[in-house]
Amino acid sequence: MTEAELSQFASKLRFTELKKKEVFLQSGEIQKAIGFVTKGLVRSFFIDQDGNERTVGFYPEGDYATHYPAFISQKPSKYAIQCLEPTTFACLSFEDMQWIYQQSQNFEKYGRLVAEEILKRQQARIESFVFQTAEERYLDFIKQHPALFNRVSLSHLCSYLGIERQSLTRIRQKIAHH
Repeated sequence: MTEAELSQFASKLRFTELKKKEVFLQSGEIQKAIGFVTKGLVRSFFIDQDGNERTVGFYPEGDYATHYPAFISQKPSKYAIQCLEPTTFACLSFEDMQWIYQQSQNFEKYGRLVAEEILKRQQARIESFVFQTAEERYLDFIKQHPALFNRVSLSHLCSYLGIERQSLTRIRQKIAHH
């Protein structure tokens, strides 16, 4: 990308700082701006029919905090995004993103690559529940996110992995004894 393109892009960014437990996106709201996490950690979750929070994703520094399909179609999000740590976001509004895409093929290509990455992650997550055991999902999480492991609570991790706390304890004990 050229200096001019980067400068144009930077001029459209707005920075937002939120405290631990504050919500970046409320479930049922239309996400007006995509948030790039520059510092901190957030989780995406929904509340099931029984009133339980179900964590579907963790987004640390260098990741986007978004329910992307809802964002790009400007429809209400099915998920809430909450800060697990004090978090700083570089935000780009939907309108500014569309404008930047029109100005630059490089940004349009970048947007496509981001969308492809999100699709690959979503597919991998779906397939983890279809093809893997709870233990394999846990081991994959540790391997793919070693820096996150100590930053998320056990209850959020269990919810994300789709297992009960007792099951996670058994899995961890089994692994420790190998």
